[in-house]
Amino acid sequence: MWCRRLVGLLEVPGWLRGSSGHCPPWLPHHRRTTLAAAAHWHHTAPETLKCAWQLHGDHLELRYRDTLMRFDFVWLRDHCRSASCYNAKTNQRSLDTASVGLDIRPQAVRVDETTLFLTWPDGHVTRYGLEWLVKNSYEGQKQQVMHPRILWNAQIYHQAQVPSVDCQSFLETDEGLKEFLQNFLLYGIAFVENVAPTKDDTEILAKRVSLIRETIYGRMWYFTSDFSRGDTAYTKLALDRHTDTTYFQEPCGIQVFHCLKHEGTGGRTLLVDGFYAAEQVLRQAPEQFELLSKVPLKHEYVENVGGCHNHMIGVGPVLNVYPWNNELYLIRYNNYDRAVINTVPYDVVHRWYAAHRTLTTELRRPENELWVKLKPGKALFVDNWRVLHGREAFTGYRQLCGCYLTRDDVLNTARLLGLQA
Repeated sequence: MWCRRLVGLLEVPGWLRGSSGHCPPWLPHHRRTTLAAAAHWHHTAPETLKCAWQLHGDHLELRYRDTLMRFDFVWLRDHCRSASCYNAKTNQRSLDTASVGLDIRPQAVRVDETTLFLTWPDGHVTRYGLEWLVKNSYEGQKQQVMHPRILWNAQIYHQAQVPSVDCQSFLETDEGLKEFLQNFLLYGIAFVENVAPTKDDTEILAKRVSLIRETIYGRMWYFTSDFSRGDTAYTKLALDRHTDTTYFQEPCGIQVFHCLKHEGTGGRTLLVDGFYAAEQVLRQAPEQFELLSKVPLKHEYVENVGGCHNHMIGVGPVLNVYPWNNELYLIRYNNYDRAVINTVPYDVVHRWYAAHRTLTTELRRPENELWVKLKPGKALFVDNWRVLHGREAFTGYRQLCGCYLTRDDVLNTARLLGLQA
């Protein structure tokens, strides 16, 4: 495609040209000339350059590499990466955004093979690489995913033969840590083998990837069936699939499980890829997916056992998506802790129940269930924003330890190792 350029600056608004279609005589001569010239297209670039642009009243329209982008003028001034506007050493904006006039318009525009140049009324020049604009435009982001993933059911996961990472490699080498994190990012679960079956060694493991998030359950916790906390998890009963801490304003991002001892039967861990199930809902009933992503619900945790007194309330939809590309980033699903539904009008409630039933049906399909027997020495990391977990009933004495990790720090570690997270 030809790269088309405007010789001048802006199109002259109709009110400015007047009824005759000419610029009014009270405008300065250089301004009249510039504005008049802006109304004409000029084809000056080589045919090999797949770029075209055009100025409108309040935005720049740019086509590059088959992506049609529209940039508000304030946005173009605000994101300037010149030394006076952006500190490249700290990667922070220096420009005071509130000082940019909301009616700002470029005085001149030029595009070459790789770069967009904008000259502003005060003479300041902004330069943008065309590749940077494609990556950072709204239209470009709609075509991207924030977090590449492999959605799975039990068969897909088994066929992938995702390897566990040895504890020594995990703790002592960047290669082992990177392999672990890549598995975790893609599948939402990852295993580390040959871990010493103690709480202290499990803590060392967790701290390798993140800060440990202290909650009402403490920092590192022991998990037995002594009903020491007001939660069904502290029993020998089966637990249906769920995500944890739905009653937090921000549910915990990652959960670590390590079975230190089990003298009995049963107790297998159930894992279900919530994003895989939600994807099936999106394909089969997109209107129900949308409902689950927009209707806010309360989840509640009330505890009065021994010295533990807590009342937690978290609010949010079952499915949380990025609005620009509809990419799912968090599922908040826990039928145990869902509070009274009083945030939904009566004419929506029944449709919500139908959508919830559709999602639950997908989550409960046997082919979506991955069953794992946790044992001493094998630590499991679970993405609590994506993968639901549960367990079958058990007999005897069973002791687990674990913790919650801060999601930001896990993703930070992954990015520092060169992974997209």
